[in-house]
Amino acid sequence: MKKTCQTNGIKLAYQEQGQGKAVVLLHGFCGSSVYWEYIIPKLAKDCRVIAPDLRGHGDSAVPVGTYSMELFAEDIKQLLDYLDISEATLLGHSLGGYVTLAFADKYPERLHAFGLIHSTGLPDTDEARQNRYKGVERIEQEGIEPFINDLIPKLFAKNNLQSMKDTVEKARQIGFATKPEGAQNTLKGMAERSNRNAVIANTSLPVLLVAGADDQVISPDKTFSVEQQLMMAKTLPHVGHMSMYEDPAQLSEVIHKFLHSKW
Repeated sequence: MKKTCQTNGIKLAYQEQGQGKAVVLLHGFCGSSVYWEYIIPKLAKDCRVIAPDLRGHGDSAVPVGTYSMELFAEDIKQLLDYLDISEATLLGHSLGGYVTLAFADKYPERLHAFGLIHSTGLPDTDEARQNRYKGVERIEQEGIEPFINDLIPKLFAKNNLQSMKDTVEKARQIGFATKPEGAQNTLKGMAERSNRNAVIANTSLPVLLVAGADDQVISPDKTFSVEQQLMMAKTLPHVGHMSMYEDPAQLSEVIHKFLHSKW
């Protein structure tokens, strides 16, 4: 059951479950907090888990204008304020990882630790940036469904597309529910994001990096683009860009180990 609040001038929807140290889970592009449906109950056994719908996604508002990673991060900061959470562990999937790094850059004092799941501190290449803007135009011309139909198969390991048809379809339906304007505004923000490898390299906080061995979107070398002492790095076998669906048991185990490590 999702709750809602007013934060940063917009309605933000979120899920909340469990008690203990706060863990915030940020979903990927054209996803929602539902992406974490198999992860939340496992972590909520001994943590307070917060999973918001990012602006433009799920049941959250779809305001006008480009959604910069800094703007997303401010939404999350104000959500933590609203929930009276002074310090949390922030874990972001894909787009959520970009937001996590923007948050860690601006509000490190609000974090106990942070992590990237199928994400990277690197900015878009020129080609990737151009493709973001082509996506904006395509959605404008064709609507969201053709865009999602092309996107979703790329998110799963090729071998999982057949064996996990129902799961792939679930991800497709979540994508279809994304408002076109929300997807377009987010594409613009992702295209404009800066290089934040230095945030990972220079932080004094523990960092989790998770990659999928068969990720067609963000390869492991892009996730593991930085090394530092307080880092847990894990490549999940037989997984693409969606380990929360492709192997939730293994992802939950990795996150649990990270959350309970003594640094």
